[in-house]
Amino acid sequence: MIIEHLSNASKYACIHPLFAKAFEYINNTDLNAVEVGKYDIAEGLKAIYSDKNGVSAAESDAKFECHNEHIDIQVCIRGKETIGWKPRNTCTEQKGEYNPEKDVLFYADAPDMYFQLTNQQFVIFFPEDVHSPMINVDNEPIRKLVIKVKIIG
Repeated sequence: MIIEHLSNASKYACIHPLFAKAFEYINNTDLNAVEVGKYDIAEGLKAIYSDKNGVSAAESDAKFECHNEHIDIQVCIRGKETIGWKPRNTCTEQKGEYNPEKDVLFYADAPDMYFQLTNQQFVIFFPEDVHSPMINVDNEPIRKLVIKVKIIG
């Protein structure tokens, strides 16, 4: 997991062949102006915009998730988002089977920690990172962008 501010995003372009294109998209797009929905950026890159009220930690933790085929770059465009996290290799309570169509696996474990993102901050979740996003105890709106980066190789 990487937590950072968008002004430093270029430092991470070398981690994955598609990260440079993902951050180029983020830097060249008015993130507040794009309609909520899913958009193809390029082969292996998909943007998902949401703008909705945050949920309680219990609601989000009930969908404690990770992915096998994608890396998430999650950007907090507007609002304050709390996210739960735990390393996958320490999770012991798998909840159901892996869904290859949605590339998601859920766990019933509790997060080891919570952290907060606000305007122009992002987190990168690798397959090793189980996460529960969109937490806001005051149920305030969060505008966010998730870029799904296909794992190559």
